[in-house]
Amino acid sequence: MNRINETIRKDHKLLSIYFTAGYPNLEDTAEIIQQLQDNGVDMVEIGLPFSDPLADGPTIQESSTQALKNGMTTTVLFDQLKGIRKSVDIPLIIMGYFNPMLQYGVEEFCSKCQSVGIDGLIIPDLPVDVYHEHYQDIFEKYGLKNIFLITPQTSAHRIGYIDSVSDAFIYMVSSASTTGAKTGFGDVQMRYFERISNMELKNPQIVGFGISNHETFNHATRFSKGAIIGSAFIKFLKSHELSEIGDFIGSIRKG
Repeated sequence: MNRINETIRKDHKLLSIYFTAGYPNLEDTAEIIQQLQDNGVDMVEIGLPFSDPLADGPTIQESSTQALKNGMTTTVLFDQLKGIRKSVDIPLIIMGYFNPMLQYGVEEFCSKCQSVGIDGLIIPDLPVDVYHEHYQDIFEKYGLKNIFLITPQTSAHRIGYIDSVSDAFIYMVSSASTTGAKTGFGDVQMRYFERISNMELKNPQIVGFGISNHETFNHATRFSKGAIIGSAFIKFLKSHELSEIGDFIGSIRKG
C-alpha cells in the first residue's frame, strides 16, 4: 500500500508540512525532511521551485526565488533525495508546477520519483481532466498518487469528478486567495469545510492555505482529516536554525 494511504488511515488529525527544496540553503533539503519526521510530522510536501508560481503567496514565492538562486533544479532535488528512504519512512510528496515536469519528461520524472521514494505529486496547474485522459496511467505505473486541489468556488460536480479520479486525499484550499498564513478562519470558511465534509467523499480532505498555529490547525481539522502548513514554516526557517524545527512543530500540536 502507498505510504499516503497508510497514513490517512491513522486515527489522529494529520499534520503535513510544506517547504521549498533548496531553501534556506541548497543542501538543507534532506535535513529538513529528517527533522520533520523526527518531530512527529505525518507527511512532508517538498516544493519544487518554479520561476512563475501562480498559486503561491509572497513568502513561498520568495523562498522559490532564493532556492533557484541557490542552484536548485529538478535534477539536483532527485540527487538530494537518493538516500532519503534509508532513514525516512513518512510519505513524501513533491509539489510543483507542470512545466518543469514536462521539460524533464513526464514518464522520466515519474520514474525518478519512484526510484527515490516519492509517494505522490501535487501539481496545481494540471487540470484533473487532462491528467485523467493523458497521464493517469503513467502515474499509476510508478505508484504515484496525484493530489488535486479544490476551492470554495469548485462546483459539486467538479468535486465529485476529482473524488472519482483520486485515490489518496483531496487538498482542500481554505480560500480562493494565494497561499499565506492567516490568524484564523471565519464563519464562511468554516461553513465551507463543513459543506465538503457533508458530501461524504470517498477520499479524505486535508486543508491547506492559511494554517499557521495551534488555533488555525484545530479549526482546519474540525471537519477534515488534517492540515498543511507552508508559509508559516518557511518564515520560521528564515529566522531559526534547523535544529529548532521541533519547537515549531510543538507549537502547532500543543499550542
